[in-house]
Amino acid sequence: MSELGPVMVEAAPSAALRPYVTRLTAYHERYGEPVTRAEAAMPGAVLILGFGSAMEVDGERLTSFAGGLADRFTVTRTAEPTEGVQVFLTPFGARRLYGVPMRHVTNTVLPVEDVLGPWARAAVARLAETPSWPERLALADRLLTERILAAPELGPEVPWAWARLLRTGGDLGVSSLAGSLGWSHRHLVARFHDQIGLTPKAAARVIRFGRAAHRLRTGGAIAQVAAECGFYDQAHMNREFRALGGTTPGQILPRPGSSGGAH
Repeated sequence: MSELGPVMVEAAPSAALRPYVTRLTAYHERYGEPVTRAEAAMPGAVLILGFGSAMEVDGERLTSFAGGLADRFTVTRTAEPTEGVQVFLTPFGARRLYGVPMRHVTNTVLPVEDVLGPWARAAVARLAETPSWPERLALADRLLTERILAAPELGPEVPWAWARLLRTGGDLGVSSLAGSLGWSHRHLVARFHDQIGLTPKAAARVIRFGRAAHRLRTGGAIAQVAAECGFYDQAHMNREFRALGGTTPGQILPRPGSSGGAH
């Protein structure tokens, strides 16, 4: 491909993979000069099965890499053409795929083989040999489904608590979650560290930031969004956007044709 910029083809995961993967994207990026980005914290984990040139992630050159959830933004720099498949994992998809407590990969990006071993080498090789992007995405879906479903199942309690946090946009007290499950605060935090990697409070913070960014992109006014999303005031929202997104609310521009609406 000779055109400059990012070229992406997206696919929804198959039904079996849907609880664990929210999006699959085949991509190719090529720019006339290096591009540096602040990648915002999000309520999920990212897996890159890449081939071609490496990119810089928090200063380290990586081609294929895996990470957990984060409560800070990550800086990436793309200077040479990159290509591969990007996988957006739910916390529970990452927990079953990686096979390690999620606290070990929080705020961390590692070479994919350090996390997934020989499986990663074989997966990347097979994807690189597949020329058609739709076939590449279908292959990624099959490989991920096989590995995730072969891993031990997780109990329903933390996924239930996570769904509650998502539904409320992070506006739910930790004591309320613990009480609903009949758990102590300490036990809830320990289970979140294992299956999500963040504490319930930190997870709610990331979810609230994502909800606020979405509202701004769909035309919400800053003051209104701050109030709706549970920030103390605009100064509080500004600090959170800098910490979690490397940006400010005023730099989040509405998408063309967007209109305000509930997240």
